[in-house]
Amino acid sequence: MVTIALDALGVTLGRRPVLRDVSATLGGGSLIGVIGPNGAGKSTLARAILRLVAAQGRVLVDGTDAATLSRAELARTIAYLPQGQTLHWPLAVERLVALGRLPHLAPFSRIAAADHAAIERAIRLADVDALRDRVATELSGGERARVLLARALAVEAPALIVDEPLASLDPGHQLEVMELLRDQAAGGALVIAVLHELTMAARFCDRLLLLDGGALVADGTAAEVLTPARLAAVYGIDAWIGTAGDAALVVPLRRCGDDRTG
Repeated sequence: MVTIALDALGVTLGRRPVLRDVSATLGGGSLIGVIGPNGAGKSTLARAILRLVAAQGRVLVDGTDAATLSRAELARTIAYLPQGQTLHWPLAVERLVALGRLPHLAPFSRIAAADHAAIERAIRLADVDALRDRVATELSGGERARVLLARALAVEAPALIVDEPLASLDPGHQLEVMELLRDQAAGGALVIAVLHELTMAARFCDRLLLLDGGALVADGTAAEVLTPARLAAVYGIDAWIGTAGDAALVVPLRRCGDDRTG
């Protein structure tokens, strides 16, 4: 299992600090949700871990400074699904998923049997087998999101970062994706998911990192992090927090100070 340690991680874009002094140790075998309001620094944190943006502090991957790893080494260790990715080339879905194997291939080498097996596993896990011969640029937003998740899964890296993986998905596929991410973690992977859906985060994540204003303001289980006081302070909402059966629920009721009930 891989461990990723964040040591006083910070990012400044232009003159504006968007991530400030974030420290945490993230271990394999867990699904970790990164939550917070718009502009809190969630996506920036994901990109900083992957060295896609200049950052202060350090990211340690199994004790090794990520800055000393090659791009290919880092890509083989941490698969990444960015948010809102645009597709520019009319590739067949199967070929698009196969791009996930690039970190494992030497220049000019061919895809081997092990790569084909990984591609098939990813297609099955993301439930896109029926789409494999479709042109990716002609897919709906939800179909495209699942195909891009399959591409990330095809890397078969010990760590996976997914940024808003539920965007554009209907409720059934949202549940399917969260179950898939939970299963990946149960199998030993470190899964870091940037999420806006608080109920999904509360229900499926082993641990939540709550960001606000670029700072880590809470780190713990859903029960520890998603308290009425903290939701009011960070999101500015009054919310109902409870369960339905064994499923955790977080239902925003109104903005703080809003007495309207209709």
